[in-house]
Amino acid sequence: MGFTLVQLRYFLVAAERGSMTEAAAELHIAQSAVSTAVHNLEQDLRVQLFIRRRGRGLTLTPAGERLRQQAEELLARAREVAEEARGGGESLSGPVTVGCFVTLAPHYLPALFSECTRRHPGIELDVVEAEADQLVQALTAGRVDFALTYDLGLAAEPDLDGETVARAPAYVIVAAGHPLAGRDSVELAELSAEPLVLLDLPHSRDYFRSLVAATGTAPDVRYRTGSFETVRSLVARGLGYSVLNQRPATSQTYGGGEVAELRLRDGGPPLDVRIASVRSMTQTARARAVMDLLREIAGRPAGA
Repeated sequence: MGFTLVQLRYFLVAAERGSMTEAAAELHIAQSAVSTAVHNLEQDLRVQLFIRRRGRGLTLTPAGERLRQQAEELLARAREVAEEARGGGESLSGPVTVGCFVTLAPHYLPALFSECTRRHPGIELDVVEAEADQLVQALTAGRVDFALTYDLGLAAEPDLDGETVARAPAYVIVAAGHPLAGRDSVELAELSAEPLVLLDLPHSRDYFRSLVAATGTAPDVRYRTGSFETVRSLVARGLGYSVLNQRPATSQTYGGGEVAELRLRDGGPPLDVRIASVRSMTQTARARAVMDLLREIAGRPAGA
């Protein structure tokens, strides 16, 4: 192996800035040093990393894009080795970016930020909230270290690993004044004549539709929204019923109304809540620490 960590660092800055000149300015070195480092890196690896166009800067080749992610991981690991060698490994510090499915965020992120601040004050926690397909893209592009998401579409991604940390059974919500509101449980067939307020997110919409279709009836989707709380507010207004998985700590909605939760007797198996990560990526010590916090939070009783 002939390349060095310095060459990888110069390559990453050049890739980020899209220019040897701007990379040199950021690194406070001569442009020739950056150009030489990248040239030697290409020679050692026997690949072209950039397409160079006069006046248009640098564009990563497919090989360069692959190396960019691998180089980021390698340099992150090198920093950890240096910290541990200096005896600073016990105090974790640095950035960790977590992807989170949008409807899971209000239920997990407040506790995660609180616990991380208390136990690992040196970790700079950042979050990308998105739906399932966007989280898969963020993972494979290296924009997040790992993601907390439902097991929706993950099985079709061979490059991703998933670890189940919680299970979320489906349940029904109706308006507090609904005739079924006083019941403990319900079957979806009992609501077949009523309009469905659909949480309209990719994969989620298909999952909720399939639950209703499994009863032999066609769902009457009258209202749809990508917002979890808007679904609850519409139901509280008596505009229909809905099927959800995460249970808020209160029956009150943003719109001032109230919903009643009913256990679903024909809702099928619960959805898995999973920590997803790229199979080939070695997580940093600080990312592993945040993962541990999420496992702990997910394992607590509801409302704890």
